[in-house]
Amino acid sequence: MLYFTRWRALGVILTALIVCLCAVPNFFPEEQVKTWPAWAQRRLVLGLDLQGGSYLLLEVDSAYVKKERLDQVRDEVRRTLRDAKIGFTGGVTVRNDAVEVRITKETDVQPALAKLRELSQPLGGLMGSSGQRDLEVADAGGGVIRLTVPQPATLDRLRRTIEQSIQIVERRVNELGTVEPVIQRQGNDRILVQVPGLQDPTRLKELLGRTAKMEFRMVDTSVPPDQAQQGRVPPESELLMSASPPPTPYVVKKQVLVAGGDLTDAQASFDQRTGEPVVSFKFNTSGARKFSQATTENVGLPFAIVLDNKVISAPVIREPITGGQGQISGNFTVQSANDLAILLRAGALPAPLTVVEERTVGPGLGQDSIEKGELAAYVGSILVIIFMLLTYRLFGVFANIAVAINVAMIFGLLSLLNATLTLPGIAGIVLTVGIAVDSNVLIYERIREELRGGRNAISAIDAGFKRALATILDSNITTFIAAAVLFYIGTGPVRGFAVTLGIGIITTVFTAFTLTRLIVAWWVRWKRPQSVPI
Repeated sequence: MLYFTRWRALGVILTALIVCLCAVPNFFPEEQVKTWPAWAQRRLVLGLDLQGGSYLLLEVDSAYVKKERLDQVRDEVRRTLRDAKIGFTGGVTVRNDAVEVRITKETDVQPALAKLRELSQPLGGLMGSSGQRDLEVADAGGGVIRLTVPQPATLDRLRRTIEQSIQIVERRVNELGTVEPVIQRQGNDRILVQVPGLQDPTRLKELLGRTAKMEFRMVDTSVPPDQAQQGRVPPESELLMSASPPPTPYVVKKQVLVAGGDLTDAQASFDQRTGEPVVSFKFNTSGARKFSQATTENVGLPFAIVLDNKVISAPVIREPITGGQGQISGNFTVQSANDLAILLRAGALPAPLTVVEERTVGPGLGQDSIEKGELAAYVGSILVIIFMLLTYRLFGVFANIAVAINVAMIFGLLSLLNATLTLPGIAGIVLTVGIAVDSNVLIYERIREELRGGRNAISAIDAGFKRALATILDSNITTFIAAAVLFYIGTGPVRGFAVTLGIGIITTVFTAFTLTRLIVAWWVRWKRPQSVPI
């Protein structure tokens, strides 16, 4: 156990040295580190509780998700029956969380059931194996067919909505230029957003609170807006208000010519003629084709640019727009044009988000947390060092050197991973110091037992390291399992604690069974001791 080849000893020293060097960027100003090569810029990021910032808890509108699915089913039923040339009376209605349609002819009920059942698909994931489907189609009697969205299908759709929303929220937050935001799911219908360093969350809330669902539709010129306000809106149109004050009514057709999902880019710029802020946009190939066709067929007519059911602008199509790009004007300020561009680039949220909890941590409180955490770390480490020196003398010095390198390796690995350090993370590091010392205590006490059993110095040291191995591995593996469970089940600060504790366990095993043993082996080769100073 005490014999190290030259290459093995060199490998241990180089591993410890390289990992420790990864922590070096944390001791230099961030501006200076940015001038270094990209591979050398990895450093720790202080969490919300250490540098201050904003905490938002967002809730997805589950009622909207359910309503949108029922509306989608209604449109699919109408299209399917029309394509199959099956007549229905009274329209397709949404009633009591179900879609109902009355078939005109009794003989068409069974063909209609067969066609509509084609709309039902197996649920994905684990639910698909249990035979669950996303739509239940049944004959309600009297020529009425009822289509119901079952609860598992609603939950599955809500889950997918949350996943899509998280991606879009992350893109919107990153567009603000913030550092290392934490965005994760919490519960069934909530999203946690932590943005370190952001002291004013007002603009962030405005960006996250808008669904940014953009559509290009034609303006219905058959009905004046004042008559539409009196309830005379054509069935295929709806009344929308302008986004900018004063509110101006527009009668807009429901048919969407081009959806915002066909946008590939959006940038804030200035109109070359008027100098006003505008938003320039580009379509993908499909969007460019649809936009070109729509503008070609409707030259001389106004079309509406609709964002979240509000009309941003309604220009008249002067000539076909075939280049797949254009610009949106609408009394923008520089800030509002930039925000709209961010929203369009990030994409539309599949459902509205509501802020249900908001907290702001000031930098002063974060600095106080850092100081208290540092004080706890210093006091704990000093007490451990003194205990090891008084109890194990020279071997206590060896243990303290290994523990110091252990802590440096923890910071090096955290920096290499660009991890976010939180106050619980500091607690995990302090706990790791105790665990690392505990490993050395087990080894040293085993050496003492071997000496009392009559072994000579070198044989006792070798047996102490060898026989303590199984005990230390068992204790560290069980602790690592606990850290892994905390990481996968916990959220926020709990995961920060789990990360530092798990990394600390790995470095502890390395230092206890390679570094400490290497130091002791060198001392034994140098001194050839007849007794052990322990």
